[in-house]
Amino acid sequence: MMRTMATIGGEDTRAGKFDIASRAAALSFGSNAVLMVLKLVIGITFGSVAVLGDGIDSAEDLFASGLAFFTVRLAMQPADEMHPYGHGKAESLAAMSQAALIGGGAVLIAITASLRVFRDNAATIYVLPSLITVGIAAVVNLAVAGYSRHAARVSGSVAIAADARHLLTNVVQALAIGAGLILVAITGKQIFDPIMALLLAAYLFWIAVGIFRTATSELIDTALPEDTLTLVEQCLAHESHGMRGFHALRTRKSGRETYIDLHVLIDPEATVRQAHVMVEHLETDLRTSVPGAIITVHVDPDEAGTRARAASDAGDIATPDGSLRLHSHDDRSN
Repeated sequence: MMRTMATIGGEDTRAGKFDIASRAAALSFGSNAVLMVLKLVIGITFGSVAVLGDGIDSAEDLFASGLAFFTVRLAMQPADEMHPYGHGKAESLAAMSQAALIGGGAVLIAITASLRVFRDNAATIYVLPSLITVGIAAVVNLAVAGYSRHAARVSGSVAIAADARHLLTNVVQALAIGAGLILVAITGKQIFDPIMALLLAAYLFWIAVGIFRTATSELIDTALPEDTLTLVEQCLAHESHGMRGFHALRTRKSGRETYIDLHVLIDPEATVRQAHVMVEHLETDLRTSVPGAIITVHVDPDEAGTRARAASDAGDIATPDGSLRLHSHDDRSN
């Protein structure tokens, strides 16, 4: 029985992608450092608990941005003997850490605002400098988030994507705080400031849960999205590459790396050279459907014993979405 194994990676164009991810992380770190100092000073000096809470959140953002920068640089390192599949999951860990920081910040803001509501609601708030501060923060965070989202799309970085989403929450925070301050100015009632801070805390906690769920799905090797799997299976079902069928299709994502591995059925009389050419054609088609994917193809002879084992294995571990199964290109039994 002839069996061959072929493994390939994507084009070696990732250096530039990593570079843009690093720049995005550095830009986020610098902007968060400046905004943290500004908001803490203004919040303490002019009495807005919402601005002060936003400054506390910026301190967490600063740590999160530094963590994102570190993990992006770590993910740049090539695979080695101790880490043969690379370091991509470090980015998922960074995203989980960001989720924990956002959630912790939400709790801290909620406590601070609650104390203001029940103990110190008479505190004086100077609206204008606080409004100017949150306006500056909104503009800066929106600009940095836009660049980070672009960097995340180009590089596929999970950590930068989480950081971009975090920065966008800061824009929403600034708008919410500004609305609360305007209500304070219009009505003269200080209560609107801590109430807005409490609403902000609830929003931050919701965002933290979303980021945590996304990061967790990668740490436990969740399959690629359904639309990507459809493209992969359409490619595999095409007969132009000379395969008779496939089974044991598995996919996963680790950081910015995408992995596809499967078994293919070929004519049992084919030579090793012929099998190699078929696999190369298949790999080319898959790379077109999923650019940059790292692909592992195991070749099985198309004969009764192989089909029976494949069908049995698929029956034991088949998933509800059918991503693991025996697929034949002809009319013979599955």
